[in-house]
Parts: sequence; structure tokens; C-alpha cells
Amino acid sequence: MKIKILTVVSLLSASLILSGCGSVALTGRKQLLLVSDQEVYQAGLTQYKEYIASSQLSSDASATDMVKTVGTKLAAATEQYLKSNGLESELSNFAWEFNLVKDPQVNAFCMPGGKIVVYEGLLTVAQNADELAVVLGHEIAHAVAKHSNERMSQQILAQYGSAILSQALSQKSAAVQSAAVSVFGLGAQVGLMLPYSRKHEYEADYMGIVFMELAGYDSTSAIGFWTKMAAGGSGGSDFLSTHPSDNKRIAELQKRIPEAKQIAGRM
Repeated sequence: MKIKILTVVSLLSASLILSGCGSVALTGRKQLLLVSDQEVYQAGLTQYKEYIASSQLSSDASATDMVKTVGTKLAAATEQYLKSNGLESELSNFAWEFNLVKDPQVNAFCMPGGKIVVYEGLLTVAQNADELAVVLGHEIAHAVAKHSNERMSQQILAQYGSAILSQALSQKSAAVQSAAVSVFGLGAQVGLMLPYSRKHEYEADYMGIVFMELAGYDSTSAIGFWTKMAAGGSGGSDFLSTHPSDNKRIAELQKRIPEAKQIAGRM
């Protein structure tokens, strides 16, 4: 009888996992998404509002304008891509916002729904619109690819275990809250958010340069930007802690840039 019960629970868990599978826009990679888009957005929004309330926005009007202008242009191109590829339903997941905060760290982050923050220190490396587009395209890609949802889903699965997943999801609010605190919680590892996996980073790199090209920015700028980051041109970067920059990453970008240009050329 015990074996039968365990089998039923395992089958239910497997069914829930399968029903929670999705795929990443543009790359088509399969991913585990156990949390609704709205739940992820709300969880991230709470942490984002707390962060903004405790931070000082940049007083540099020119730099702030560049961040907002480049971000808005990238977001518009990204939304147009989604519309053109039958993914218009995804647009309701985004309420884009781009802020520059007064902080010397060379860093940036994106919350679910497209809440993106750039630190002033990053502009010591990203010194023009194209280089800034490298960062903002990358961060927008994290939102579009639902990497936060994927991390929260993995956290839930790791915390509760597949054997009791059905029970966890029946009490999902608590599970989601717990995962959100771990993934987005202030003070979690570097800066604000837990680091993404290398897989997520490479995926965001590729999607980001596609969005750059669609928005009219030069994706080859990514090579120069990441080369400067890898060389420590920023004088020490916390951004490298969450966004690993190395020769493999640059080599992968060099390989994917022609593809990004080709995709943009078809639009």
C-alpha cells in the first residue's frame, strides 16, 4: 500500500512538473515554470519598490536620460519581436521601468516585469549608447526568458522535493513567498539578487544582442564592453559576480553576432 501511495504521489508530482514546463521565447529552450507570471511579478515588485525607496536616484540628468532612452527603445523593439512571432500574450507580463541610481558599483539588475536598475558606476565602462544597450538588452532578456520564474521554480522544487510537490503547490502562496525571499531578498549574496546560472547568462547574452540589433544598436559593441569588463577596466566590478565575464563568453558572443544580425535583418 505504501508503495502504491508513493507511486501515485510521484505520478502527481511528475504531472505537475510537466504541466509547469514552458519554453523560452527566441531560443526555444524548455524550462520549469511552476509559478504564474503574475505571482513572480508581484513578488519581484515588492522587493523592487523596497529597493528604490531605500536608494538615491542619480542626479545626472544626461546619464539618466540615456538609460531611459536606450531602455525604452530596446523594450519597444523587444515587444515588436514578440508580437511578430505570435507571442503578443506575453506583453501583459511587462511594465518596463528604467532607473539610474547613485551608486559607484559597476552593476545592474532586472526584476520580473522589466523593472531595471543601472548603477552609476556601470557608466564608467558602458560609455556610449551601444555599450549601454549591451547591458540593458541582457537584462531585458532575463525578463523575457522568465529566468526569475525558473529560479523560483527550481528553489521550490529543491525546498519541497518532488515527492511532496503537489502538497507544496496546494499551499503555493507560502512556497512562492519563501522562494521569492531567497531569490530576490535584499542582501541575498551579491547586491540584490541571487546570481543567475551560467546557462541563463549565456542565453541572456544571445537574446540581448538580438534585441540590440532589432532596436538599431550595434551588437558588435558587446565584444568591446565585455572585454573591458573581463580586463577589470572598471577598477573592480560586483557586476562580474553575477554576470561572469570571460574568454568563453566573449567567444560565444562572437559566434552568435552574425545570427543576431540575420534575425534582425528578417524583421
